[in-house]
Amino acid sequence: MSAPLTATLPHRTVGLFVLWVLLSESYTLPHMAVGLAAAYGVALLNTDRSIPPAARFSWIRMVAYVPWIFVRILKSGIHLSYLILHPRLPIEPLMIAHRTKLSNETAIVILGNSITLTPGTLTAEANGNELMVHALDEESLGDVTSLLLDNKIATLFGEPGGATPAPGANGGRP
Repeated sequence: MSAPLTATLPHRTVGLFVLWVLLSESYTLPHMAVGLAAAYGVALLNTDRSIPPAARFSWIRMVAYVPWIFVRILKSGIHLSYLILHPRLPIEPLMIAHRTKLSNETAIVILGNSITLTPGTLTAEANGNELMVHALDEESLGDVTSLLLDNKIATLFGEPGGATPAPGANGGRP
């Protein structure tokens, strides 16, 4: 067995076994034996896989990012409620091509998911470092077009952040 495997296999097996016990609510010997065997098998299959350096990010920065994105989601939800409840329904949908400078695939996925989680915006397509973003109005795109979202995610991964407008990124009306 390799050194990383012998160092982490027992910890992962115990962690998975504890999860099994907490979720199963059955404490008979045969059931516990199956749980221990399953925990060992899952830990063995997944322990020797190393995480590529590009996929690593700062967990401390993630702890700061989650409340920040939650507040942005709440603000966008209030704005979307205003749009929906306004008597004139001032929705002006648009689609933009957003080219990010993020080089890490995981960071681009988090960017696309963060855009989609924010009410009023949707990542319709991702192709390399270019995202097609749909929004209900121009104000909904504020965090995307100001590069605030890109820069926050770049900070998670220790990358230089920002984005550049893609050709035709000023938005076409669908």
